[in-house]
Amino acid sequence: MQTPHRNRNTLFCFSPPVMIATFAIEALLLVYTLVRYRTSQTGRIIASLLVCLAIFQFAEYQVCGVNASVANWSRVGYVAIALLPALGLHLVTEIAGRKSRAIVGAGYASSIMFAGAFAFDTAAFVGHACAGNYAIFQLSDPYGDLFFAYYYALLIAGIVMSLRYSRTAKPDIRKALTFQVIGYLSFILPTGMVNALNPQTFAGIPSIMCGFAVIYALVLVFGIAPLVLFKRNEAESRVTTHAN
Repeated sequence: MQTPHRNRNTLFCFSPPVMIATFAIEALLLVYTLVRYRTSQTGRIIASLLVCLAIFQFAEYQVCGVNASVANWSRVGYVAIALLPALGLHLVTEIAGRKSRAIVGAGYASSIMFAGAFAFDTAAFVGHACAGNYAIFQLSDPYGDLFFAYYYALLIAGIVMSLRYSRTAKPDIRKALTFQVIGYLSFILPTGMVNALNPQTFAGIPSIMCGFAVIYALVLVFGIAPLVLFKRNEAESRVTTHAN
């Protein structure tokens, strides 16, 4: 198999045991979040992020396992990660209590278009394989460049919005937005460092990112959720008690 260029966005992730272990961790974090915090808009977004992260890891495991439906599992995995940037952007606005319908709406519209293409366009993928310790998903032109641009545009927008909103936010909200930036950087910084050390790894940008997805999951559950969901649930409980 030839080495893919950036347009094909080859994903290099961990070995199958690590994939299924990461899936298990993210699934447990999802259950913990649902049990620990009552349902809210912010809670639903965090849960959705965890679901998408876990689905992608499970899809990778299936691609590198004995499952014969490699093409279908590749589609499932890419549909899941296509939704992540828009969900992250939505989470920023919910944490900050800001209504940015135009930005969030554009993010979701883009994510739905990519998810739909990955789900239904039979020409979206040109290769699916497992190379022993990583999964390979090859995107056809022009999906590679477009998906690359979409992903980074929304990640950068999320960082900028988090920093901007944190300037005037209350202490707990400022901390939560800072954790969100840390979550974003857990994808971006290691990727940039590896690319700087070895420019040939540029083709594996999404691969390097997905290897650090579990860090973002931990940030969501143990960094952001306690600052946002627990405080809001306490306030709601006090309101309900006074009303009764």
